Amino acid sequence: MSKIVNISEAASIAFHAMILIVRSDKPLSAVKIANRIHGSKHHVAKVLLRLAKVDYVDSVRGPLGGFFMKSKPEDISFLDIYEAIEGNLAYTKCEMEKPLCTFDKCIYNNIIEKMTTDFIDYLKSQLLIDYI
Repeated sequence: MSKIVNISEAASIAFHAMILIVRSDKPLSAVKIANRIHGSKHHVAKVLLRLAKVDYVDSVRGPLGGFFMKSKPEDISFLDIYEAIEGNLAYTKCEMEKPLCTFDKCIYNNIIEKMTTDFIDYLKSQLLIDYI
C-alpha cells in the first residue's frame, strides 16, 4: 500500500530509542530498546551507533552497560535526530525537482513545498526534553 508520507524505519527507531534513553535513569541496551519497540536488535544497534557518532548518546560495555544520553535533551530536536539518520532535509518545491514548470500553474498547487515546510517546522518544534 502506498503512503503519502513515509518515515523510514531507521528514523522511527531513532525517535523512539532517544525517548526511551532520555526517560531512563540507567543505560539501556540495544536489546532492551528493541524489545520495547518490537524491533530488530541489529537494526536498533546500527541506529544507536549513528546517534553515538553525532554525540547524542554514548555507551558503556558490560552486563550493566548500554546507551545513555551524552547531549542535553533540551539541545536536541526531532529534526536533529532525523538528520542524524537520514541526512540533511532539503526544502522541496517540485516533486520532479525542475527549476521551471512546464505548465503555467503547478499541478500540485505547491502542496509538496507546503508539506515539506510543515514537516521541517514540526520536527524543529519537537525537543527531546518535551518527552521526558
